[in-house]
Amino acid sequence: MVVCSCNRLTHVDVETAVAGGATHPREVYAARGCRAQCGNCVQGVVCLLREARKKHQLAHEAAARQAVASNAEIALSA
Repeated sequence: MVVCSCNRLTHVDVETAVAGGATHPREVYAARGCRAQCGNCVQGVVCLLREARKKHQLAHEAAARQAVASNAEIALSA
């Protein structure tokens, strides 16, 4: 989905920027080598940024829990 028609910024661009460490809208734009122009998209970018950060955080936490569980299984079988 196109979020910013001025820069052709998509929801995938937002998710990719978050995976690369973006935490603010300006970092999302910078990841694409652009910046907000008319400003109509900023609220949408902020919303998608929050959602992507939450999704990224949950995935990171799930991976950490899985690693701990795997280590516990190894320790129990040893």
